[in-house]
Amino acid sequence: MSKSAASIDVAPPYRALTMHDVSPRPTHDEAARFDFLSNFNKFLSGALGPGNAVTYEKNVLPEFTKQHGREPKDRFEIRHAMNEDPFHQLWSAAKRNSMEMRQQNGRAMVLRQIDTPDAKARELNESAPDTLQLNPDIEVPRYQSAVDIHCMPGSYHGEERPGDVSAGANYDCGIFATTAGGLGALSDGGGQALAEWWQKERPGVSPKRILDIGCTVGHNVVPLALAFPDAEIVAIDTAAPSLRYAHARAQSLGATNITFIQANAEDLSRWADGHFDWVQTTMFLHETSGTALPRIIQECGRVLGDGGLMLHLEQPQYSDEMSLFEQFLRDWDAFNNNEPFWSSMHALDLKQQMIDAGFTKDNLFVTGVRAVVDTDIFPQQAADAKEDHGRAAVWNAYGAWKGGKPA
Repeated sequence: MSKSAASIDVAPPYRALTMHDVSPRPTHDEAARFDFLSNFNKFLSGALGPGNAVTYEKNVLPEFTKQHGREPKDRFEIRHAMNEDPFHQLWSAAKRNSMEMRQQNGRAMVLRQIDTPDAKARELNESAPDTLQLNPDIEVPRYQSAVDIHCMPGSYHGEERPGDVSAGANYDCGIFATTAGGLGALSDGGGQALAEWWQKERPGVSPKRILDIGCTVGHNVVPLALAFPDAEIVAIDTAAPSLRYAHARAQSLGATNITFIQANAEDLSRWADGHFDWVQTTMFLHETSGTALPRIIQECGRVLGDGGLMLHLEQPQYSDEMSLFEQFLRDWDAFNNNEPFWSSMHALDLKQQMIDAGFTKDNLFVTGVRAVVDTDIFPQQAADAKEDHGRAAVWNAYGAWKGGKPA
């Protein structure tokens, strides 16, 4: 990126992405649309987004106080009031339209050439059949099938035709625009950060068995496989189309020590107690229901061995330390981005959920994880950068060591 481009904080170009064997190839116009959308998202979050706080303090809050004789009591009252504000309406509509345009461009790009990624995925998957295990008896949970999550047509499990990879290909090609390129050349900066975090926490120790839950297309598990080539790694999801794509993608990138399995994390009975020494999710728990989440945490704890690590990357849980306005702003995805469980999940006491699953309070921790990217092309978060509601590629990690962190 040139100094002049960096000085005006533009997103890296779509053409800077690394293409693997099953990546959909963009035309000039498709790449240009993604370039527009990634910079549009940077503008919405960085330049325009702060206007929400300004209009709240100057317009919405005074009017609410005048009408009710008090300030809003929760994030929901703020939402109803802000939804009447012209500035917030403009920002919210633009943000929603950005996601819809991202999905339209990605899906059109995939379907234009679907024969090619389908054929390549089939070739790669058939060359390593033991590491892709699909099960047609696994039902997609209603909390996954009831809506098109992220406005993605068909969500993670939709098929244009039986046995295709269109859902995974669309997810993979468009995440660049959603994150404004902040996750690096393979959109795997989060996974690289996980590997780096382990290596700092447990220098010289390699995990033997890792379970990645809700893997989608493998952005976060492939870096673990490459960092720990001797580890036995299992990645599960309920969406067969995403798994077909994920397995082919991993094979093309040389991550051959991952077994992708179609399974529901609410039932991990195929694995014995204590089988894994690292169990994780990455931005997954907010897409599960209030009934499913405790079951998943319980199962994570059961299959984790003594001294093992459970780690969940998410945005911060709502708490008394977070203002009601900030909670409202973070809730936008629940009501506008087809994330119906976002609000309720982030209001949970995730630490208590872990305690209920058998972990002791002394063995719980919260840390920050920031994306690791190619700094020659992609923007690197500052060393002291903190999670900022999608405005920075930094997450909270809610973790627990079973029985205590090993020496």
